[in-house]
Amino acid sequence: MPHSAMTYPALAARLLARPPSCGPARLVAVDGPSGAGKSTFAGHLAEALVGAPIVRSDDFRVPWDADPLTWWEPLSAAVLDPLRAGRPARLRRYDWHDDRYGPEEEIAPPPVLIVEGVGSAWAGSPAAHRIWIDAPYGVRQARALARDGLEYADAWERWAARETEFFAKDGTEARCDLHIDGTTFTPHRFSPR
Repeated sequence: MPHSAMTYPALAARLLARPPSCGPARLVAVDGPSGAGKSTFAGHLAEALVGAPIVRSDDFRVPWDADPLTWWEPLSAAVLDPLRAGRPARLRRYDWHDDRYGPEEEIAPPPVLIVEGVGSAWAGSPAAHRIWIDAPYGVRQARALARDGLEYADAWERWAARETEFFAKDGTEARCDLHIDGTTFTPHRFSPR
């Protein structure tokens, strides 16, 4: 049975009450399969946290045929390790359309850092709070192909199979603190399931 609707500011208050998990930051992992709604949800949550930085798996070059955690080591080196030491992170975000990295940006140690992407809540994540977002396969596929293009249909299906295998092996969904249906949340509220 679904729980009552929750607002992003209410979730933000809960997150800020958690102890830091990565240096001074509370790392919030927004995980789930491709096309589930992770990026959109993370954006709504960042607004409620008044501009909390978001680092996405898409900020790193992860080929379609790669292991879903290919981005974790570069994330650790550029962002998590410096934050653990209380230093600013330095990140050059990958531009998928231009196939190149953008200019370096600095991320000062924030109260909350949102890390969004497949594998963000894996067993090795220093997350203070793990959020799982999912949606039916057909919905996710339609969203992904609208985002990436029909020419990636076969690659997306292979990726979807790889991430499903990864999640099962890691036990990611069971580890998450909050589960959300990626077809029901709005810019103002969501219903945990």
